Amino acid sequence: MNNQKSFDELKDYGEKFGQLLQGLKQHDGLLQEQYSERELVLEHDKLKLYHYVPDQHIQKTEADTAQTDQVQTPVLIVYALVNRPSILDLQQGHSAIAQMLKSGLDVYLIDWGYPDASDKHLDLDYYINTQIDACVDLICDTTNIKQVSLMGICQGGVLGLCYSSLHPQRVKSLVTLVTPVDFHTEPDTLSNLVRHVDIDLMVKTMGNIPGDMLSSTFLSLRPYYLQLKKYLNLVESTAQLDEKTKERIANFILMERWIFDSPDQAGEAFREFVQGCYQQNRLIKNTLKVGGCQIDLSTLNIPVLNIYADQDHLVPPASSKALENLIPANQYQEMSVNGGHIGIFVSPKSVKAIFPAIADWLRKHS
Repeated sequence: MNNQKSFDELKDYGEKFGQLLQGLKQHDGLLQEQYSERELVLEHDKLKLYHYVPDQHIQKTEADTAQTDQVQTPVLIVYALVNRPSILDLQQGHSAIAQMLKSGLDVYLIDWGYPDASDKHLDLDYYINTQIDACVDLICDTTNIKQVSLMGICQGGVLGLCYSSLHPQRVKSLVTLVTPVDFHTEPDTLSNLVRHVDIDLMVKTMGNIPGDMLSSTFLSLRPYYLQLKKYLNLVESTAQLDEKTKERIANFILMERWIFDSPDQAGEAFREFVQGCYQQNRLIKNTLKVGGCQIDLSTLNIPVLNIYADQDHLVPPASSKALENLIPANQYQEMSVNGGHIGIFVSPKSVKAIFPAIADWLRKHS
C-alpha cells in the first residue's frame, strides 16, 4: 500500500471540499427558484393556478421570431402530485417555462400545494373532476374559448389523460411528458417495488403519505448515483472556484432543494393511484375508474403528442410508448428525448429541443 499516494489523494480531496464549502456559503439563502413573471388567477382549496406573463425581454434571433407566432389555444400544465412544479422554472437561463413563453405558448400552471391532515380523504375524482375542471373553466371564461390544450407531466400526464377521457369537449389537444401508461413493463424498478405493498394498511396507518418517505423511495431506486456519486462528482468538479463553478454549485443547490421539497400525498388519492395503476395496471386495460366513470383511452379522439425520455429510470420508455396502442393512429405522435426523467426539464439542450417542438405541434393542432 502506497501511504504517500493515499495521503496526497486525501489532501487533494480535502482542498477541493474546502473550495466547495466556500462556494456553498456564497449561495446560502440567496437563490430563488422562480424567475418567470406570473400572476395568481385562481385559488381553489390548496390549489393555485398561475398565468405566466409573456417575457418581452427574452432575446430572440430572426429564426426564433419567424417560428414563434403566438399559439392561439392556452396551455394548462398539469404537474405530478408527488413533486413541486418549480422544476419547470428552476434555473435562470434554461427554464422550461421561459422556453415555452419564448416559443409562443400562453402558459397556465397548476400548483397543487401541500396537502395536510384535513385532505386525507381527497380522491382522484376531486383532483381531476373538481380541481382541474375549475382551472379549465377559469381559463375558458377568461379567454372566451371553449377548449384548452393540456400538458401533463409524469403523474400529471395520467391525470391529463383521465380528464381528457372524461371531458373530451373541453380539451383541444394533449401533450404528455414522461408519463407512465403501462405500469407493468420490464424493467420498471418502481413498479416492482410497490406492486406487493399493502397500500390499504399504509393509508389506514398514516392517513396521508409522507413526502419525505416518497423522496427516500425514489432515491433508493439508484442508491449509489443519487445518494453518493453525485456528491463526489460535485466535489471533483469544483476544484477551481471560478464563475462557471459558482453557477454549477448554484444549480446543484436548487436541484437538491427541489428533490427534498416533496408534498405529503392525500391518502385516498394515493391509494387509488397506486392500486389502480401500479398494482392492477388498469389504465392500459381501460378499466380504471374515476368518480365511478370508466377511463377508456381508446375513445380519446383528440391529437396527442407523447414525449418520453430514453434514459428514464422512473418511467421506462416502454411504459410511455404503450400509449400508442390505445390512441387512434391518426391522432397520435410521439417524440423521444435523450435524457432522464428530470434531466430533460433542466438540461439546456433538452429544454431548447423539447418546448419549441411542442409549440410547433400545438400550433398545428390549435
